[in-house]
Amino acid sequence: EGGPGGAPPQGGPGGGGAESEVDVADGEIPEETAGPYPGDGSNGVNILTESGVVRSDLTTSFGSASGVAEGVPVTIKLKVYDLTGTDVTALAGAAVYLWHCDRDGNYSMYSEAVADENYLRGVQESAADGSVQFTSIFPAAYDGRWPHMHFEVYQSLADATTYTNKLRTSQPALPEDVCREGYDNVAGYEASVANLASTSLDSDTVSA
Repeated sequence: EGGPGGAPPQGGPGGGGAESEVDVADGEIPEETAGPYPGDGSNGVNILTESGVVRSDLTTSFGSASGVAEGVPVTIKLKVYDLTGTDVTALAGAAVYLWHCDRDGNYSMYSEAVADENYLRGVQESAADGSVQFTSIFPAAYDGRWPHMHFEVYQSLADATTYTNKLRTSQPALPEDVCREGYDNVAGYEASVANLASTSLDSDTVSA
């Protein structure tokens, strides 16, 4: 996995990042690689220890960085469930770390053009109903990858400080019709139009 100007993949299986050792049971989301740009301490930098990382709006950088990610606004809603018992129940108080590339396919903290930024990364604590919500921008489609986001689930905010504590890692692929509508009609996503046309979920370098 790598966007324009991205650092070379390194680290664990699947092109970088560390894998969870949790077994996947029936009904659970599949375990995925975190990729080479996780920012969770498994491949260099660790944003999870930074003050300000717990936030819902991911469009701006924080701390000493001040960049703003331009692009189509998007709201991401996820729910965390506890499947350890006989009943499926919402998991309150869990932490979800979400990250993705920007409109140009660059990953903050890694890609040369945005190495000094930390936008499009953040952590939220799940509510009583297990829900978390983020405000961000629609990510690019870059060469070899279907448009996607990344997330890691932790037992609590206190645990969400290093990849070694994560429960699960996944990469949701984004709907094709929504991608085409956004890329075709919004300035700044021109490269994504061509990249999406030459990629499919079957040929995706991670999902295939």
